[in-house]
Amino acid sequence: MLEELLAAGAGLVAAAGVYTAAAARVVKQYERGVVFRLGRLNGAPRMPGFTMVVPGIDRLRKVNMQIVTMPVPAQEGITRDNVTVRVDAVVYFKVVDAANAVVQVEDYRFAVSQMAQTSLRSIIGKSDLDDLLSDREKLNQGLELMIDSPAVGWGVQIDRVEIKDVSLPDTMKRSMARQAEADRERRARVINADAELQASKKLADAAGEMSRQPAALQLRLLQTVVAVAAEKNSTLVLPFPVELLRFLERAQQNPAPAPVDRPADRPAGATADGAATTVGTPGAAEAAETGETMETVGAVDDAVAESITAEPRPSAYDAGMAAAADALESAAGQSAAGRVPSRTPEDPPAEPRPEES
Repeated sequence: MLEELLAAGAGLVAAAGVYTAAAARVVKQYERGVVFRLGRLNGAPRMPGFTMVVPGIDRLRKVNMQIVTMPVPAQEGITRDNVTVRVDAVVYFKVVDAANAVVQVEDYRFAVSQMAQTSLRSIIGKSDLDDLLSDREKLNQGLELMIDSPAVGWGVQIDRVEIKDVSLPDTMKRSMARQAEADRERRARVINADAELQASKKLADAAGEMSRQPAALQLRLLQTVVAVAAEKNSTLVLPFPVELLRFLERAQQNPAPAPVDRPADRPAGATADGAATTVGTPGAAEAAETGETMETVGAVDDAVAESITAEPRPSAYDAGMAAAADALESAAGQSAAGRVPSRTPEDPPAEPRPEES
């Protein structure tokens, strides 16, 4: 009798162990367990940890509650401004209701993938190319709303949608590159023109200041000479007043009229310059004229050097220029008054006039 009781007890313990092993289930922390009893949903999803089901009657299905990263295959479409592009994206979602994710949809991953592709093609056709390239944040929000609307009934929440890449045709890339280059060139020209305008205003102000103080122009001229001679070079800079060049130009355009030489006014045996006629020396008058010209040029150089090396006073520059102008005027008058037409050796010598008795 005792042996029979011990055998029955051992059989019950073995049956309990087998039942426990068949009914025991473990749900992980990031999972939820949905129990179907005879094909019907039985209560709320099981929480993480150890749980028991009826072997052969209950069926436990585990659902992952982690965030899923799903890449959306590249979709080719035509934008609203008739440009063909290829766009790919990525979707981040997670299951918030395990029962609906199992009951309401056959495969929620495949359903979300197909909805993302359809929404991406739709958003491409409604957008311009500039929006796809520059305003992606707005397109991401619109794409997220389009995918999240049907996914709510599946127990799935769309966490985020991002457009990864926009592929353009090669011809469109070259056109955009030319457009960007032209725009940058336009901005560079505008900036250069603005810089020229500002520089011209500053130069005008500087010219006004120098016109009120002539000594400032002399100092600026000396600074320019120092800057040119700073490096080792063979360039010799000689400052020359511009006003003197203008005076010489006006003197060349308006020469002084030469005096009329009449033979009746000359004494007997005299030439146009009042000297005795000398036969066979035609170069004497030209040598005299050359000497006078050299003296005039020397006087002009001395006047210019005096005006440049003088102490920088408010009237030093004007005084130097006036002295140079007076020297040139006197030289021009003397040269015009003493110029004698030279004779060539081929001309016959002048015959002496017969003396009157």
